[in-house]
Amino acid sequence: MLVGERMSHPVLTVSPDLPVQEALAKMRKEKVSRYPVVDKKGKLVGIVSDDDLLNASPSEATTLAVWEVSYLLSKITVERVMSKNVITVTEDTPIEEAARTMADHRVSGLPVMRGGALVGIITQTNIFQMFLEMLGAREPGLRVTAIVKEEPGKLNQLTQAISAAGGNIISLSTFSGVSSQDRQVTIRVSQMDSDTIRKALLPIVEEIRDLREMTIG
Repeated sequence: MLVGERMSHPVLTVSPDLPVQEALAKMRKEKVSRYPVVDKKGKLVGIVSDDDLLNASPSEATTLAVWEVSYLLSKITVERVMSKNVITVTEDTPIEEAARTMADHRVSGLPVMRGGALVGIITQTNIFQMFLEMLGAREPGLRVTAIVKEEPGKLNQLTQAISAAGGNIISLSTFSGVSSQDRQVTIRVSQMDSDTIRKALLPIVEEIRDLREMTIG
């Protein structure tokens, strides 16, 4: 899956000369937590987060009266508080690479570029929504987590065993195991009961770590 399939678009933006108080009010109204900042020509020049806006203050604030502070705050623009070194991705960036970039750089959103044009933004919310789909979190069924050996053909054996027992796989995800010799597999299955899936998987897996019925609502 690529970023272009999951990004939010058209993207909401602000201009660098917008006062921070107006930008914050706009952010709350539009229920977002960051804005790409574009100039009059539509060029990406920065990105500003709700924290940037909330932490904006005039350097002289400690010596000023309350009304003077309010006045100065009304004059501070997005350009003064935005991040200018913007990390971006393209529409054809793999979604996991975008997620890794966000995690490594501790940012919650990345502008998406096509050439020099801003065409969208990929955020933590987009990633979370995909994570829910990947784990079948919005569908009822049995959820089983098992440890399997890290060897060729194991996942095929798992899926074949479930199919042979009459089960329908809703989702299947693999994660790091307890060692380099194994993997943790989480499967969501319908049309099976707990006893049937346990009997089907025990000859194949090293351990069933969790097995539960998942309902939605």
